[in-house]
Amino acid sequence: MRNPVPDRRRQRGLLDTSVVIDLEKIESDLLPIECAISAVTLAELAAGPHATSDQQERARRQDRLQRTEAIFDPLPLDVEASRAYGRIYAAVFAAGRKARGARAVDLLIAATALSLDLPIYTRNAKDFEALEGLVEVVEI
Repeated sequence: MRNPVPDRRRQRGLLDTSVVIDLEKIESDLLPIECAISAVTLAELAAGPHATSDQQERARRQDRLQRTEAIFDPLPLDVEASRAYGRIYAAVFAAGRKARGARAVDLLIAATALSLDLPIYTRNAKDFEALEGLVEVVEI
């Protein structure tokens, strides 16, 4: 009898909004065994249906939001994550990159990951540049 191949996936990880959007297209073996999302991701998904005038796209986005709400219990942006955001902001600022506007949402998700010592899974690793040494970024 052959020994089963050990599961090399990480035990836990935080999914960025880009991964949640493409979740049905991503092979499960590329994801951690236990997937979590930030409340910030849920907020981004809640805004999605309002950000398009295309009725079919609006319906798809609303469906995605409702499925995500049913599957995940989002991690809050709590005191620890808020403190971690200061460290994230400092790293981005020191690297000469912008940490405001739309980018701030990605950094709040990274702060949630940092506060819980979780790797962040993303389709857009460049959104998390300058965070080396703070947050492990896994691009899929």
